[in-house]
Amino acid sequence: MSYVYKELFDWIEPIILAKKLAELFGEPGLVWLDSDNSKNGRWVILAADPIETLCSRGLPNTPSASNPFELLRSIHTGHWTGWMSYEAAAWIEPTNPWRNDSMATLWMAKHDPIIKFDLHKHEVWIEGVNRKRFLEVSKIIQDANLLNSHIKNILAQHKQCKGIRKNEWEWITNKNEYAQKIEHLKQYIEAGDIFQANLSICCKAKKSSHISCIDLFEKLRKYCPAPFSGLVVGKDEANGEAVISTSPERFLKITPSKEIETRPIKGTRPRNTNPQKDSELAADLITSLKDRAENIMIVDLLRNDLGKICQPGTIDVTQLFGLESFSRVHHLTSVIQGKLDQKKTWVDALEACWPGGSITGAPKIRACQRLYEFEPIARGPYCGSFLHLNWDGQLDSNILIRSLLIEKDSLRLHAGCGIVADSNPYNESEELIWKLMPLIEALQ
Repeated sequence: MSYVYKELFDWIEPIILAKKLAELFGEPGLVWLDSDNSKNGRWVILAADPIETLCSRGLPNTPSASNPFELLRSIHTGHWTGWMSYEAAAWIEPTNPWRNDSMATLWMAKHDPIIKFDLHKHEVWIEGVNRKRFLEVSKIIQDANLLNSHIKNILAQHKQCKGIRKNEWEWITNKNEYAQKIEHLKQYIEAGDIFQANLSICCKAKKSSHISCIDLFEKLRKYCPAPFSGLVVGKDEANGEAVISTSPERFLKITPSKEIETRPIKGTRPRNTNPQKDSELAADLITSLKDRAENIMIVDLLRNDLGKICQPGTIDVTQLFGLESFSRVHHLTSVIQGKLDQKKTWVDALEACWPGGSITGAPKIRACQRLYEFEPIARGPYCGSFLHLNWDGQLDSNILIRSLLIEKDSLRLHAGCGIVADSNPYNESEELIWKLMPLIEALQ
């Protein structure tokens, strides 16, 4: 690893520097990995003007398609951030049916320098390898710290930004259709074809040209803060594409010493402003036999995935059915940890575990086949991941749930529920509302 320059600055809000970087370099190529100041949400990372990008599109055997995992293997040094789509799984299981999405399957950007915000200590750091670029961005931060009046104007302009009204969203699958599809999936489960499947739906809206990606993300992050959230705006071959996420779920974290962790979420209840009712909803989730059984299924699936690339005897479930409460929902989260085999890389780990078990089902490949039957459009980056590769080779990634997909003037929101043998179609349809409505309301 090359020597990394570092410099400490006084605190400044991430939105200020994000707006300033977009003003100077444009939004394309901007990355903003956000957090919520929780135990798992300490760091915010901001960068613009990438020095290199990688892009993959298409499915196997389609013209000009490229394998996203092989592109990732071409990365050797530097700080990289981007997204990989759910349908990257086609390169692992090409005999399964997959839909081709119009957004990039993989888009990654190399930035130098980056800006890091320590939410726990209220510190701002700049890190970089290229001394000239480091000094240029250092000057930008110094200037932003001095322009207090400019900062106030930026925030005032943001508050006046209009979003997307509720009635502007077009539902690709309505609640009744979703309930019918659940009934069909339950027939497969009763026949022993699958045990569980995470069935999703989608809604679409138009994006006005006056609304920036940063404006949309700022609306979401204030309303739905989460530890693994962020904004990644494509550039070059992915120009006009962007992904915004308020995800509470980590997919894979792999340290330089090859420690690996995944934090699958299964089980959801809405929050309530009444403390007593909120506690009752949390208690109902913790004691729910259905949600606990579903969580165990996914834990077993991920233990099996990690078993492909971990040293024997190192895989351990360090948390089972842990209650995690966020601004809009309660979740059941489990934690599985292991030690990566010395001969395996972070790309091998992604390939072995892709796509995440919490958003597919069990058995995974068969569940993906059944989901293809019932989901009318490709998922794209939804249920894929933000990928973040640090200078030292550490990988962190999320599961792209609670996410907004942007493609030029088009917006997409997806949400899904895990379906098991005793799933109630009405209750599952209601759960979708708990998941999607906070995003739709925030974007107004």
